[in-house]
Amino acid sequence: MRSLAFLIFPGVQALDVFGPTDVFSEANVFLPPESHYQVRLISTERGALPCSSGLRIHADQHFSEADQYHDLLLVPGGPGLVRRPLDDAVHDWVKRASRGAQRFGAICNGTLTLARAGLLDGRSVTTHWSNAAALAALCPTARVESDRIFLQDGDLYTSAGVTAGIDLSLHLLAQDHGPEIALRVAKRMVVFLQRAGGQSQFSPYLTPYADASSPIAQVQQYVLGHLADDLSITVLASVAKMSMRHFSRVFAREARATPAEFVESARIDAARAMLENSSAPLKTIAYRCGLRDAHHLRAVFKRRLGITPQQYRLHFGTSDTGLAAAPVLPPPVSNDLAATAGVG
Repeated sequence: MRSLAFLIFPGVQALDVFGPTDVFSEANVFLPPESHYQVRLISTERGALPCSSGLRIHADQHFSEADQYHDLLLVPGGPGLVRRPLDDAVHDWVKRASRGAQRFGAICNGTLTLARAGLLDGRSVTTHWSNAAALAALCPTARVESDRIFLQDGDLYTSAGVTAGIDLSLHLLAQDHGPEIALRVAKRMVVFLQRAGGQSQFSPYLTPYADASSPIAQVQQYVLGHLADDLSITVLASVAKMSMRHFSRVFAREARATPAEFVESARIDAARAMLENSSAPLKTIAYRCGLRDAHHLRAVFKRRLGITPQQYRLHFGTSDTGLAAAPVLPPPVSNDLAATAGVG
């Protein structure tokens, strides 16, 4: 039997725990007893622990009494982990247990716990898109790939937020017992064995906004109001009343993106809003958002989101008829949001 350990703590995201554990328990239905997965919940505190949803969960063991040798150790996330790290004693245990496990990893911002335990230096990892900046700041030597649903780096496995823990678990199951078993479990759970695209398609915004007090903010507002117009660097520098060279430097510093990256992201965000809220043809959406034509719209979507506009509309569209009078843009968001939002 394969021993699987999940670390739980007050405020843990319930689906980070129950999604993966259900994958492995469903797998046991198809596996002979000698190949079953044995799941153990290991807690940071004694007694029933509240999840972030208020649901209370009991562990099998306290970490101080738990075995440090498992086939797989996974650390779930929770909304409070950004500002409220686990205790140092827990981080020490996670470090020892990860070294004793054949495989280890984290779901969502459980990567912050791995980073605080000193386990991510020089490793490639992913996490929930809203915690990518916080993780990169916490462990500058880690290569944070914020658009991945899950990622394997040797014996280290990490996933994006919440439901992505199911994707990661199906991947682990396929490694252990082949894709056929993983597919059978995916069918029982009514989920994709491998979903299309990356995390960006689920982010409410892609566009990096400058602080409202920055002179660059005025240029960004101009862009949002003129998406279908010429938004070359010549035009934008003129709006800013700067030379093109100086404008490019100031924009990159204040917006954390080049002018061209900002314009493309703003146009994609507008296109996403139209796909979600209208049945407008792709050529109409492309024209209104400044993305030239349907072919270019498809190419940009595929490159930036990993899926086509048609797939995006199928997944996120809420309107079957009617055209949007104008794209509904997401509101400007502080650059600090991605670093401070706590999502498990």
